[in-house]
Amino acid sequence: MMSYWKLLTTTVPVLLLGAAIHGQTKVWTLQDCIEYAIDNNISLQQSRNSFLSGLEDTYQAKAAMLPSVSASTSQGLSNRPFSDTGTSSVVGSNVYNTSKSTSYSGNYGVNAGMTLWNGGSLRTALKQQRVQNSIDSLAVEETANNIVIAIAQAYVQCLYAKDAVAVSESNEKASKAALDRAVEMKNAGELSKVDVAQLESQHASDVYQITSSKVNLDNSLLQLKQLLELGISDEITLASPEDEEAEILRLLPAKEEIYDAALEAMPEIKMAGLSVDAADLAIRQAKSNGLPSLSASAGISTTNISGSSSSIASQIEKNFSESIGLNLSIPILQGRRAKTAVNKARISAENTRLQQLSAEKALLKEVENAYLDAISARSQYLAAKEQARYAEQSYEYTSEAFKVGKKNTVEVINAQNNLLGARVSLLQAKYSAMLGNILLDIYQGKMNING
Repeated sequence: MMSYWKLLTTTVPVLLLGAAIHGQTKVWTLQDCIEYAIDNNISLQQSRNSFLSGLEDTYQAKAAMLPSVSASTSQGLSNRPFSDTGTSSVVGSNVYNTSKSTSYSGNYGVNAGMTLWNGGSLRTALKQQRVQNSIDSLAVEETANNIVIAIAQAYVQCLYAKDAVAVSESNEKASKAALDRAVEMKNAGELSKVDVAQLESQHASDVYQITSSKVNLDNSLLQLKQLLELGISDEITLASPEDEEAEILRLLPAKEEIYDAALEAMPEIKMAGLSVDAADLAIRQAKSNGLPSLSASAGISTTNISGSSSSIASQIEKNFSESIGLNLSIPILQGRRAKTAVNKARISAENTRLQQLSAEKALLKEVENAYLDAISARSQYLAAKEQARYAEQSYEYTSEAFKVGKKNTVEVINAQNNLLGARVSLLQAKYSAMLGNILLDIYQGKMNING
């Protein structure tokens, strides 16, 4: 049996806000609305950018494990206005004539360094960043999920508002027919002006109700349009589902089965689990900060200076030097910083596990409430359907009896209002059941939100 997801994507157009765009009217199914929002929603785009920014941090963490190489050069000008002519200076093993008051010097070098071991800090940092990338990716999915839920709610509200307009219009036609008949009966001397006035008042109220229903429809469409972040001149036409009752009453899985599926499907639960992994890595990182570290370095350099009897090339060759070294750093006393960092990381990890448990319990509450709402709505739908059927029969009988003078205006007005109330109750139950089934599908991961 097809789900509400498919039901709402294979439908016919029923709602229109504004005129057609360029002479054509685009029919928006629920699928269309969701795909458009996923492609264009600002919050979702910001979430995606946060994920991309995190990827850059991962590339940097990976590069931190590679050697670092830097080159440097400096050029200097030295002026000695009060120096004695004929004096000399010694640089290394070279003697330079500094009889000139101005000299030029150059230094050139290339240095490389690499961390050989630091308690696994760099590898742990890379693992932490990769876990964070997964969390950021799930945050994008969670944002998309929230958008799906909001749009589904707004879409179903529009369908309800549309049907409410149709019910109001049908009710107005019925009251107009009763009023017309009452006028005929008054002209024939069978009904008083007071009775006609009562029906006129009822008809005026029904006309007002149409206006109110249309305003509610416009507001509902506007809310959906704003969720889609459409422009002020953009138009929207929605699609209405077919074969509604079969889907409203379709067999639901047990709530335990729905909850198990939700634990596997909902991104916030996956995020909570990955946050626990990240917290465990934070403990490992804190421990590594209290361990010795070993790094290697190497470099080459040379210099030259003006005023020498040697050429620049000769100076660079003679002053060329190479260096290589190892640096071992052993923390001894750190003012308890390392131990404190480890203990706080452990406390944070425990809080993260509690947050995971809290997320699972919050999801359980949401699933149970959604399941109860769906079950209650379909029960109310069946009851409201029967109520509407009996109310319609009662109104038809009362209306016919009124036409032949066997019922008074109060009775026909009451029958009409009872019918209106029954139809409204049926609409509320119908679309509550529809939305309940959609939400349960979302919790089970049955809705395609990838666009």
